[in-house]
Amino acid sequence: MDKLILKNNLKSFRTEKNLNQSQLASLVGVSRQTISNIETGEFTPSAKLALLLAIALDKNFEEVFYF
Repeated sequence: MDKLILKNNLKSFRTEKNLNQSQLASLVGVSRQTISNIETGEFTPSAKLALLLAIALDKNFEEVFYF
């Protein structure tokens, strides 16, 4: 079976809100590097962090993260 990979629209929604990586990281309590790694797909966030990111961007979870 193929492995499911969680993809995201984090960067586009972040720039839409005029936030840089550091600002978004501060809003959700992580490092700028964590945001960068999520955006590039190098890191898959926990369910809690993914939900916090969606809330910070005023988006539904499914708008930000998808398979």
